[in-house]
Amino acid sequence: MQNEPQESLVGEEYEVEVGPVAHGGHCVARTESGRVLFVRHALPGERVIAKVTEGEETSRFLRADAVKILEPSKDRVPAPCPFSGPGKCGGCDWQHAKPGAQRRLKGEVIAEQLQRLAGLTPEEAGWDGTVMPAEGDKLPAGQVPAWRTRVQYAVDAEGRAGLRKHRSHEVQVIDHCMIAAPGVSELGIEKREWPQMATVEAIAASGSADRQVILTPKPGGRLPIVELDKPVSVMRVGEKDKRVHRVHGRPFVRERADERTYRVGEGGFWQVHPQAADTLVKAVMQGLMPRKGDMALDLYCGVGLFAGALGERIGEKGAVLGIESGKRAVEDARHNLQDLDRVRIEQGKVEQVLPRTGIKEADIIVLDPPRAGAGKQTIRQLASLGARRIAYVACDPAALARDLKYFAEEGYAPATLRAFDLFPMTHHVECVAILKRVAKDA
Repeated sequence: MQNEPQESLVGEEYEVEVGPVAHGGHCVARTESGRVLFVRHALPGERVIAKVTEGEETSRFLRADAVKILEPSKDRVPAPCPFSGPGKCGGCDWQHAKPGAQRRLKGEVIAEQLQRLAGLTPEEAGWDGTVMPAEGDKLPAGQVPAWRTRVQYAVDAEGRAGLRKHRSHEVQVIDHCMIAAPGVSELGIEKREWPQMATVEAIAASGSADRQVILTPKPGGRLPIVELDKPVSVMRVGEKDKRVHRVHGRPFVRERADERTYRVGEGGFWQVHPQAADTLVKAVMQGLMPRKGDMALDLYCGVGLFAGALGERIGEKGAVLGIESGKRAVEDARHNLQDLDRVRIEQGKVEQVLPRTGIKEADIIVLDPPRAGAGKQTIRQLASLGARRIAYVACDPAALARDLKYFAEEGYAPATLRAFDLFPMTHHVECVAILKRVAKDA
């Protein structure tokens, strides 16, 4: 028997009282019949008309937009960006909330994830419950920090640049992104047409005047002649190999952190907020307290940010091993740290490379895993090394909480946890947990 087609509820409207914030940039509400709604563009405590954007009669929950605010929260402000709101750009989640309220909402999400996935209260996690703004980001309500040094523009069928709508491939054409860093905005990407392109990524290094544009053509698309408002190097993504290839200019940008210069090639990973790299290095080093002669690990090390900071602090008798899976990032890390002969970088997946190194113990460890987290197997390996302190840098509070539970099973608990608002206007937040050895869970 074939499945009956489900009745879509998209477009249905419900008057609801908005409940708590949830992970993902929305709040939870319930209809009178008890159906769960995940509502964007709302704030806790508000009464709104929520219009369903995704879901069917049998769905466990529905996604919705607050299309009319009947009773606003005191934390609500008019969204400064004209492209923010129901059915528009999906890049920002909290344009309609005061800056302080955004940080409180992020704190509530962290606390909820810690409790639900790790069984930890803020006190047990060594966290005071606050989310700290980055230096220079504490602005009055209605003002937006221009922080995003990397912006990937989508291109519509007419060749116009924009940003994708929430959970959609549809493009919201824009003339300016308010959270884009000045170095990105001054390129003027939105002012020109990009025929035959699928995406245009703009990178403005905060540690130098380097600017880069990475073009991804549509299948069979030909590269345009790139003439922008500022000097820029141009890269393209190959149609078959999906690798980034140089068209003209430098194939990397130069960034600065902890008084070192880092080369970041082929659109490789670097923190997007101009203050992020220094903020995180400071938090990690304060937490790890490296000593002369330490054996240190930097896992998922990228272009060597933490490995460089550790290498500067452990002295000539110390050693740092960095592990990174990306081939180009490893090349960059080796270049960036070539003056530190006590630092070695290995390429490959952490869970595969670490056992092969023969390392049986380490004094301090920093890991900055991808959004999905490190996982049980890797954490078991790390715990067996007996480090006195482990710094865990996390861009996703759910993955952090899951991994903290695995660490607890292996005898490590957070001594301190700090949270930083390095992605203002969005639901994303960065955390640094410092773990110390305790008795294993029974």
